[in-house]
Amino acid sequence: MTDLPYLKFAGPVLDEATIAGVADVLRSGHITSGPWVQKFEAALSEFCGGRPVRVLTSATAAVEVALQLCGIGPGDEVITSAQSFFTVPNMIAKVGAKPVFVDCDLVTRNIDLGAVERAITPRTRAIIPTHWPGTLVDMDALHALAKARGLRVIEDAALVLGSCWKGRPVGAFGDLVTFSFHPNKNITSIEGGALVVNGDDEARAVEPLRFHGIRYLPDRTRDVAFPGGKFNLPDVNARIGVAQLARLPEFLARRRALVDRYFARFATDPPCVLPPRPAAPAGADGQSWNMWSVLLPLDRITLSRKAFRDALEARGIGTGVSYEALHLSTLGRSYGYKEGDFPVTERIARETVTLPLHAAMTEADVDRVCAAVADLIAGARRPG
Repeated sequence: MTDLPYLKFAGPVLDEATIAGVADVLRSGHITSGPWVQKFEAALSEFCGGRPVRVLTSATAAVEVALQLCGIGPGDEVITSAQSFFTVPNMIAKVGAKPVFVDCDLVTRNIDLGAVERAITPRTRAIIPTHWPGTLVDMDALHALAKARGLRVIEDAALVLGSCWKGRPVGAFGDLVTFSFHPNKNITSIEGGALVVNGDDEARAVEPLRFHGIRYLPDRTRDVAFPGGKFNLPDVNARIGVAQLARLPEFLARRRALVDRYFARFATDPPCVLPPRPAAPAGADGQSWNMWSVLLPLDRITLSRKAFRDALEARGIGTGVSYEALHLSTLGRSYGYKEGDFPVTERIARETVTLPLHAAMTEADVDRVCAAVADLIAGARRPG
């Protein structure tokens, strides 16, 4: 037990002005999608180099709508990484397509593009890579491969809002891009997500997909030709999102400073596998650092991962697991995947622990985490 305040592994920073702004929206009586959604979409579009952006109730909804926008359905295959969150395979399966998993890199955790190319079949319609904090998928190679093979790309950029590739923000180029505004992301709208599209035609096509499939006829009656969902973001959420996006540079600077501290102070014996270390101070290469995940040396200590997490919890330090091996979920196994198919993903899934990193933290918080982790691992080191 500890007398120190509990340290969450993730969480938002909401200021009083934003809270007051939400109250103003509630008093206005216009609390579903309205003027603040339009403002949020306009601000996101400006952030993404002028590309059209549509906000939805979650990044999960954005992935589903992106797949529908591409016309992907039964009989189609979509290649994705086995190391990611459940959103992507869930939505691929939901539209009736087959998720085709490939392995990833141990340190960057990004999808293995060589494995992607080998996995392409005549039924492949799209590639969905997940970008990881600290480094992005090789965008040049990804889009060159997709173009050569006639495939769509749907970037899962839930973790990397604010990251750049060769000086250009994620979302400002490429094909379709999805963002998340869940409370543990770089900015929040409580719940929410966004889909970046390629032009006005695609933006118009998103409208019925996120609202019941409804299209308006010339006489202003309505028709439905496709069973769309209901994914429209309320103005209450959008009001928060607008305020949060304005503070994104501040949030990213804080996260990058904390990551620099982690790299300076994190040391264990035996060592953990750390995220990719920037060549310069964190953020100088344009990375946004949403999370700090390490791989525990479980084969060299007597603690299990659960015991390690429980011990940190007892010290008032929260942790997460980012992420499980998707191909070994019950859904993944239903497609014939099994243990041993993707060794790197499976190792990450066994050993990963996400440690605290969010914009409300201080350098002293990082020091506290580093000291606690070092102490636990040293005390559990196997002899020899």
